[in-house]
Amino acid sequence: MEALRRANDIRVRRAQLKKDLKAGDVSIESILLAPPEYVETAKVFDMLMSVPKFGRVKATRLLNQCRISQSKTVGGLSERQRAELIGLFDR
Repeated sequence: MEALRRANDIRVRRAQLKKDLKAGDVSIESILLAPPEYVETAKVFDMLMSVPKFGRVKATRLLNQCRISQSKTVGGLSERQRAELIGLFDR
């Protein structure tokens, strides 16, 4: 039961984070730079899809440009991938 409660808590917190990203209250750069624990196992593609003006095509193009798989998690990003992705947002 503890695992189910924890998983549900993570889902609720991620959903709120996605809403905050969509509203512009939180920047994707800050999430990628220092991801909270509940975001570590989230897919980078899903986080990008929550950013305003980002759809499947733009998110896929950005990940391909940084040589990142669509199935990569936020916690699984290497330093190079993380820096490259953040650098593209700073342009």
